[in-house]
Amino acid sequence: MLITKSPTKTTSQSLLHQSVQFLKGVGPKRSEILERLGIHTIHDMLHYFPRDYKDRTRIQKISEAKIGAEITIQAKILAINNRMARNRKYILEAFVTDETGTIAATWFNQPFLMNKFHVGDNLFLHGKVGAYKYLQLLSPEYEVIQDAETNIKEGGIIPVYPLTEHISQTQFRKIVKEAVHHFANHIEEILPKELLVNNQLLPLDKAIREIHSPETFDTLKRAKLRLVYNELFTLEMAMALRRSGIKEETGIAFKSGPNVDAHIRNLIPFTLTNAQERVIHEIKEDMRSSKPMNRLLQGDVGSGKTVVAIYAILVAIANGYQAAFMAPTEILSEQHFQTIQKYLQHSHVRMQLLTGSTNSKYKKDALEQIRNGQIDLVIGTHALIEETVQFKKLGLVVIDEQHKFGVIQRLKLKEKGFSPDVLIMTATPIPRTLSITLFGDLDISILDEMPPGRTPIKTFWISKDKEKDSYNFIHGEISKGRQVFIVYPLVEESAVLDLKAAVTEARKLQHDVFPASKVGLLHGQMKSGDKDKIMTDFKERRYDILVSTVIIEVGIDVPNATVMVVEHAERFGLAQLHQLRGRIGRGSEQSYCLLFGNPKTNEARERLKIMTKTCDGFKIAEMDFKLRGPGEFFGTRQHGLPELKISDLIRDFPILKQARSDAFEIVSKDPHLTQETHQKIRQKVLETFKDRLELISIG
Repeated sequence: MLITKSPTKTTSQSLLHQSVQFLKGVGPKRSEILERLGIHTIHDMLHYFPRDYKDRTRIQKISEAKIGAEITIQAKILAINNRMARNRKYILEAFVTDETGTIAATWFNQPFLMNKFHVGDNLFLHGKVGAYKYLQLLSPEYEVIQDAETNIKEGGIIPVYPLTEHISQTQFRKIVKEAVHHFANHIEEILPKELLVNNQLLPLDKAIREIHSPETFDTLKRAKLRLVYNELFTLEMAMALRRSGIKEETGIAFKSGPNVDAHIRNLIPFTLTNAQERVIHEIKEDMRSSKPMNRLLQGDVGSGKTVVAIYAILVAIANGYQAAFMAPTEILSEQHFQTIQKYLQHSHVRMQLLTGSTNSKYKKDALEQIRNGQIDLVIGTHALIEETVQFKKLGLVVIDEQHKFGVIQRLKLKEKGFSPDVLIMTATPIPRTLSITLFGDLDISILDEMPPGRTPIKTFWISKDKEKDSYNFIHGEISKGRQVFIVYPLVEESAVLDLKAAVTEARKLQHDVFPASKVGLLHGQMKSGDKDKIMTDFKERRYDILVSTVIIEVGIDVPNATVMVVEHAERFGLAQLHQLRGRIGRGSEQSYCLLFGNPKTNEARERLKIMTKTCDGFKIAEMDFKLRGPGEFFGTRQHGLPELKISDLIRDFPILKQARSDAFEIVSKDPHLTQETHQKIRQKVLETFKDRLELISIG
């Protein structure tokens, strides 16, 4: 059941949803500027939060300046001097005064500031005090006080907003002040009183007032807490409603007794790890239930997710149902098809591979067999969600590397059956902070144990002067009969980026560096058939070295490959580097990952250091998340998440856990939010997810 929109809005809501032009000081031109900031209504203005604050609770006098200490002053410009030093760099000095003395504000090599200041201007200045021939503030933060009213009233804790061109902080603050003064009292409380009391939260209207104009740093802290809680509570409420809606569906209660279990295990030629056994038990319990399974399976590269998926697939097929297995690329789909085919060669399972490049005549026959139920298991790319693909009795959906798909694609495949069980797999470890947010509607299983016989990969960061030594090492590995991946960030050379490219470097490596070895080339611009042939040839050892782009990031399994070289490694994210490294270490021989890179930033250096210290995908994911933040880490928009305006999923994780607990408790007692005390929560979720209601499946 979907929540439907309320037919009317309250008077307060109508006022808040007026155009921002209703505010004093906002005409047509300024409203266009505000629209560039995403501010269309008065509600938007009230919820456009500062990015920082300036502490002006204690404006000091120039006479209090002490060399080596920081000081904040309010002073008037007496004179401006712009001169060139001996090193031909500009020095700008603004001599400023208050009733107690004079000091020079000095900026180095910023001649453009000359146009910012005029004699007679009043400034706020904050900086460290130094001395040359006279007292100086060295490269201080500054703000021009633009009128007498501001001059009188600009004390206290001053908000700093993220702005665009043609509007100053002072102008923007005036508009916000107008909005808060006239409209903050129209902000309606959405939370039940007991939540406010239990969590010691400020009322919402007071939090909005304080976030824009805090009286003290303590009230600012409390305002932030309330607004962060609000944002995360709304997010978790949507997840709780989605989960509740799924749990209300009637699914398929699969039978998986000892006979089915024994038959499946006979097809698996090795002993499962304890982690695999634990996860299979969780999946079996889900599949036995009449409620649809909705489970995320996380496991590092090589942890044995595919075997777990095969177990679930065979349970579904043993019960007379079909299974669909969707992967993000043709190469990965084909590899899954070949891998699963090997496991099932002594079974009666009828399999079909379906991708965008499947021959049209062959595809027509395949679609007919899928529709008639003559095919038990279909493995393919997003081609599986095309309208022409119809199942007779789809009981299980498996999605691999789900972060390559949006939620809409996941739902489309699920809709091809009647509440089928869903198993989602990823080899990209997701930090717990992100998984409970992005996948709050899913149960989560983790494969945290590698199969026996795997030797940890040794990883080295190789600087420019050590590259030749590395090539000698690679020669040695090839002479032992091993194979090598060499990955480049580009296909062709670029006039813009000074980076090595796969096509050019493959030729150089073949002719100049490894003339006695066979070098293959693989990249995304090749035709599908050509790519397949190159990969097959590499697997069958017709090439010693495969030069590639990141097309090999996901899913290529060559046990004989023991070396992974990543050129310009500083250009890759942590998750990508970890995925690339996962292409080796598949056999029993020691494997080596060589990261060629000359990083220019601290963050890039940190990434390469992390890679050399650990092979634990979950530790790497946590570090990646900390370095990049949630939006970049996982493309949160495609998962239907609204943009977080004030929350930080790492910093605010304790608040996230509390908000999640509160949201799930409310939904457990009132699954459709029909109680009077929950109507405003319901409305808030609708407004927040207005363009993505199908992603929440609110019920």
